[in-house]
Amino acid sequence: MKKQSIFALLLAAAICLLPLSGCGGESEPSATPDPHEGMVYINIGDYYDWIYPAEGLELSNFTEEDFTLRDDGIVEYNGEEYETRLGIDVSFYQGEIDWQAVADAGVEFAMIRCGYRGYGAEGNMAEDTMFRQNMEGALAAGLDVGVYFFSQSLGAIEAAEEALYVLDLIEGYDITMPVAFDWEPVAEAERYEEVDSEALTSSALVFCEMIKDAGYTPCVYTYRHLAYYEYDLSRLADYTLWIGAPGAWDDFYYKHDIWQFSFTGQIPGIDADVDLDLQFLPVGTEASPSPSAEPSGTASPSPSPSPSPSPEG
Repeated sequence: MKKQSIFALLLAAAICLLPLSGCGGESEPSATPDPHEGMVYINIGDYYDWIYPAEGLELSNFTEEDFTLRDDGIVEYNGEEYETRLGIDVSFYQGEIDWQAVADAGVEFAMIRCGYRGYGAEGNMAEDTMFRQNMEGALAAGLDVGVYFFSQSLGAIEAAEEALYVLDLIEGYDITMPVAFDWEPVAEAERYEEVDSEALTSSALVFCEMIKDAGYTPCVYTYRHLAYYEYDLSRLADYTLWIGAPGAWDDFYYKHDIWQFSFTGQIPGIDADVDLDLQFLPVGTEASPSPSAEPSGTASPSPSPSPSPSPEG
């Protein structure tokens, strides 16, 4: 009888140790996995989305309180880490520009489109028809000047062609701002579907390395969607980053150098809408000229390229 009692007690104790027993109360259910673990929720432009952040990139520390939107559409930076300079980026779409009026309005730098590659299957390159006039006018008015090339490169070979073309166009000019690679998808373009993330990133790398080897500051211009979904930004971390992210404050997730904050700016001396930019310079630094610059602000003559249809960009 005593053995049976001991056996019964041991059996009851074992049952109490079972996970589903009622002796110690109900066990806690297992936690539901977080579907967004390791991701960040960010502004893509037209919407917000969860993304996995790129590895090895410095993050931006800007907050909404760091910026003020003025009544005239200019955004000012109120923080203490950077000095900022107001700039514009222009092409033939802005038409004739009174560059002295632009300078008098407080604009300190200009990014000028030097050329582009066409949308079609042939992808011919051409000089922006206002490039030389804009360069000479901006330099004469005392602005710091850089350039950008509107790319439709399919990969590294065409990107190298574009870099050589740009270097030929800008030879002799006083370039103190970056030389930028500006690839953008064009919905109706025959070439667009042929470019994947690897081809796009490789294009930017080749272009920037050739620009750097020539003594200029290489730059990649992009906007939120391309930056977050298409470019491998971790491979472009050594280059100046120019972000198109229009708004009242700069909410781009990664650290960058130039912020394009408006596509519809109004600046004295320009009759059309113009893109507005802020350059961020860490306190105590300033833009430095390229070693190939000539102080005269004029360029050696070069032959004009064959005309081709002019894309927007």
